[in-house]
Amino acid sequence: GPRVTELIAEAVMAMRLEATVDDLAGAIHAHPTLTEALLEAAEGVHGMSIHI
Repeated sequence: GPRVTELIAEAVMAMRLEATVDDLAGAIHAHPTLTEALLEAAEGVHGMSIHI
């Protein structure tokens, strides 16, 4: 989609930093943004997501 670059940038940064799911879940994400989807997915691993 037209804003996919937001997700790509976040994912590349996480990969480059070798971030764990806990790192992603603990990171602060701006609201509202598409990158919050990565936060929700990381929180979902631990059953903590609130929007999914």
